Order: sequence, then structure tokens, then C-alpha cells
Amino acid sequence: MASTYISNPTTCLFENPWCRKCTHITSNRSTNQLYSIKPSATVTMAHVTTTDKPPIVRRSANYPPSQWSYDYLQSLVTTSYVGEKYKTTSQGLKETVKTVIFDANVVENPLRTLELVDDLQRLGISYHFQDEISNMLKMIYNRYYETHEKWNRLDLNLKSLGFRLLRQHGYHIPQEIFEDIKDETGNIKTHIGEDVVGFVSCYEGENILDEAREFTTKCLKEKLEKNKIVDESMSMLVRHALDLPLHWTIQRFEAIWFIETYKKRSNMRPALLELAILDFNIVQGIHQEDLKFSSRWWDGLAWDKNLSFARDRLVESFMWSVGSRHEPPYGDIRKHITKLISIVNVVDDVYDVYGTLDELEQFTQVVKRWDINAIEELPHYMKICFLGFYNTINEMAYNSLTGQESHVVPHLKKAWVDYCDANLVEARWFNSGYTPTLEEYLKNSCITISVPVIITNAYFCGSIEDINADEALNNLIHLSAMILRLTDDLGTSTAELKRGDVPKAVECYMHETGASEEKARTYIRKLIMETWKKINKEKMALKSPSSRIFAECATNLGRMGHFTYQRGDIFGSPDDLYTSHEMSLLFTPKSYHI
Repeated sequence: MASTYISNPTTCLFENPWCRKCTHITSNRSTNQLYSIKPSATVTMAHVTTTDKPPIVRRSANYPPSQWSYDYLQSLVTTSYVGEKYKTTSQGLKETVKTVIFDANVVENPLRTLELVDDLQRLGISYHFQDEISNMLKMIYNRYYETHEKWNRLDLNLKSLGFRLLRQHGYHIPQEIFEDIKDETGNIKTHIGEDVVGFVSCYEGENILDEAREFTTKCLKEKLEKNKIVDESMSMLVRHALDLPLHWTIQRFEAIWFIETYKKRSNMRPALLELAILDFNIVQGIHQEDLKFSSRWWDGLAWDKNLSFARDRLVESFMWSVGSRHEPPYGDIRKHITKLISIVNVVDDVYDVYGTLDELEQFTQVVKRWDINAIEELPHYMKICFLGFYNTINEMAYNSLTGQESHVVPHLKKAWVDYCDANLVEARWFNSGYTPTLEEYLKNSCITISVPVIITNAYFCGSIEDINADEALNNLIHLSAMILRLTDDLGTSTAELKRGDVPKAVECYMHETGASEEKARTYIRKLIMETWKKINKEKMALKSPSSRIFAECATNLGRMGHFTYQRGDIFGSPDDLYTSHEMSLLFTPKSYHI
């Protein structure tokens, strides 16, 4: 790994840390966080002077350089798991697993069938068996969950697991399914707490009763503290669930963890485990090829060399794209999203860190004109930034025109204009010292967090449908942006408050209500919970397969907020744990020996 580190991280626009042409004291090859999220590193102030203008004071975030050099990424030897030998082995294992599925006694043992579906999903191999899973769930729904009379006879584990899986697959199961776990006073029945397996399933449900969630959380924590969970695999499952509920996790990352947990299960099915390990390695090889492609694009753009104030986080951006859609058929979506995230990082740094307000006003006008001739008005670094992202977006639009006969430039341009306009609003707030209300802040920052511009651009470049025709999808994009914004703010607001950035959600709420930081954080966490409930409702109303694909992309970007910002700004300044996640996800095959 030593060869992956860049040896000379200190650069400036002219490849010189003390450039006499601008006397610009630059930071390391800096990298912010993702999606217009402010850096958590200490900010230094740099003076840029010329012979005929007064000094320009610029902010700069001292971020570490990228850990992954271009040479290292291009030197990756794609794993042999993508060869024909393993494809044949994989196909044989799929047939064996289909036999396991067909042998499942759906009618007589619905719990075991649902557990099988859950295992397939957590192991990351359910996408191979979509038709089989769909048929099983349809049978279970019709027999056990279709009416109140049917579900009223089910135990807590069957109710909870069925509630989660069936809703996940588009079935409407109301919260009333859990009403009988309450007593006459409205409290959760105490004996319910003895069902650990049912409690875990209940806790991981994406829209259970609030009081049930609070009760299950309390009981599960108590059982762990008092060592009342004897089974090792169950104890691991409970700890993992309490760390992050299943419906907030990314499926690909969950598979990394669950494969190791599944090995310890007494009722483990060898065929499922073997296929999961092999499939993980095959898909990882596909991802490595995607990453090498993205690395060549990023190196050709040369922003890491010419815009030294901005984030160089190509691998981290690619990891987010894998989180959004990891399955092999979605390689083009991953490449688009990687490009879009990487561009957003730099454009955000222009607005958020480096540009003066006058320059940002100019830059925003040039984006609105979408005219390459207009860049003569811009300073040199902005010319590089605008031309790079202008060429990239137009190339994506050109491929859409030739591949789908769809002219999408107006749609892509509008998304970027909205994004830059919103960033300019934040720049004006910062320069004037203005603290917005929480509502005002969220309305604007759910655009600057960049989920709308990323998903809109990716959608129009990958679908011939009009995104504006599906209200549910647009609502989901906004709600997913809200999740990412709020999780980001919880993780980074303390450092940003010390640095004096534009107030974020926590600070806006404190300023508006006079609440303490602790109470403000509690309120933001509750807002996250309420937003997830709205997301789950909107998913039921999606109109088309394309809408569902990109809705999942958007939702997963929200989930990446939970994954990334639990411990602060580990996108801008990756720690050892985050690096280990990157290694596990992208570079290290799983042991094939069971």
C-alpha cells in the first residue's frame, strides 16, 4: 500500500507551493467532503496579490492528499474471478440455490421462507433470484398478510420480518399489524421483550410504531449489557442492528459484514455462502474495471493538479457510486455518478472555500449562459473548472443523443443552474454573516447537498423517460437529499461551527429556538426518522422501472450519509477505518475457503 500515496502533496495552480506569480500559500492537495459538505480540517487563509489589484484573501482547507495514486489504480490486475472458470462455477451454484428456494415450504413454514429471502438479500445475491423471490413473497402475502384476520394470528418475529420484506417489495402492510403488542393502556406488553429474534426483526423494520422502536431499542441494549444473548451470531446481529438499522444500510456494505456473520450460523446453508463469496469477488472485479475507467477520466481532467485547493477524492466518489447501485448491469450509472460526484466536489469547493463573492457571481452567470465564450470573464482557475465540467456534461449528453436519440442538454443545464444558484445563496449568507431559519436553510441546502443534480443528470443520461412525469421520484430525490444533508450536518457541524462556516441545521435550529446543542441534535435525529417514513411512503407510488432504479440510487445516497458521517468528516479526511472499508469493498477479495 505504500506505493499508493502521493509523495508531494503540496501544490498550487502552478505546481509550486510558494508561487511567486501569485504568492499563493496553498493547502495540501485538498479534499473536502462529498456533496457540498464543508471540510472539517483547520482552515488557513491565503493572500493572493497582483501588481494592480488589492490582496485577495482566500480560504483553504488543509486536507490530506488522495491515498490512491493514478499509477496504483491503473496497476490493479483484475481478479481472476471474472474469468470463465468462475462464471461456470457461479452458474452451478445458482442452480443449487434455486433448488433450495424451490424446496422451501412456503405455505407450511412462512417464517423459514422469509428468513431465506432475508439471507439472500443480506448476502448480496438476491438479484440473481428476483422472480423466485417475487413468487414466494406473493404466496406468503396472500396467505398470511392480506387481511387483518390473517396477520392477527402471527407471532412477533413473523409479523416483523414479513412487514419489512413485503413492504420492501412493494406490498402495503399497515403499521396496525403491530397493534396487538400493546396492552390496554397503550404500552408495549412486557412479555414481548423475551422474544429476542422477533425484537431484532421489529427493530429493523423501516416504519414500525415509534413506541415499539423505543421499546425494542431499550430492551436489546439491556440484553447486551447483561449478557442475556448467548448465541454468538445473534449477539453480533443485535450489536450490528443497534449500530445502524438495516433499512439505513447499503446492501453491498451489508454483504461484506453479513458473509462473515453467516459463516458462524448453526443453520448456515453452504451453497448460499459459497455463492455469496464467489459472487462478491466476481462483482468486485467488475467494479475494479469501472474504477480504472473512472481513474483515466479523472487523470485526463487534471483537476487534481490544476485546482489544488479542491478535493481529490476519486476513489471515495467511486465508492459512493458503488453504494448507489452495485449490481453488474449498472456500470454506466456508476460511471456517471462517479463523474458527477467528483465534479460536485470541486465546484462546491469553488463556492465554499476558494472563490470570492464577486468571482462566484461571475461563475454562476457563466453557468446560466452555458456558453464557452463567456469564460473569458472568469479568473484562470474558474476557466479550468467550468470548461472541465462543461465538457464532461456535454459529452454525457452527446452519448445520450447518439445512444437514445434523446436531447437532454436543457435538462442537465437546468439542474446545474439550480445547483450553482443555491451555492451562491450560501456564499452570500457567509459573506453577510446571515443565519437563516431552519426551514430556509433546508430548502436551499437540500439542493447544495447535490443529490438532485447528481440523480437528475444520471437519470436523463440513462433513461428516455421524463423525470418530471413522476412526482413520487422527484419527492424521493428531495427526501433523500434531506437525509444526506441532515446526517452530514450532524457529523460535521461542530467542526464547521469552530471554523465559522455558514450555520448548518443544528446551528440554525439553535439560533431560531434558543435550544441547546444537545436538544438541537435530538430534534435533527427525529427529523431524519420522519423523513425516512416519507421516503418509504413515496416508494409505493413510483410509476416505472426506471423510476424505481433511480429512486434506489437516490435513497442509497441518503444511506451513504449514515454510513459516512457517523464519526465526523471521514470523507474529507479518511481515517484508518474508512480506508479499511475501501479496501474491503474495492480491492480485497473475500477468502473463497469456507
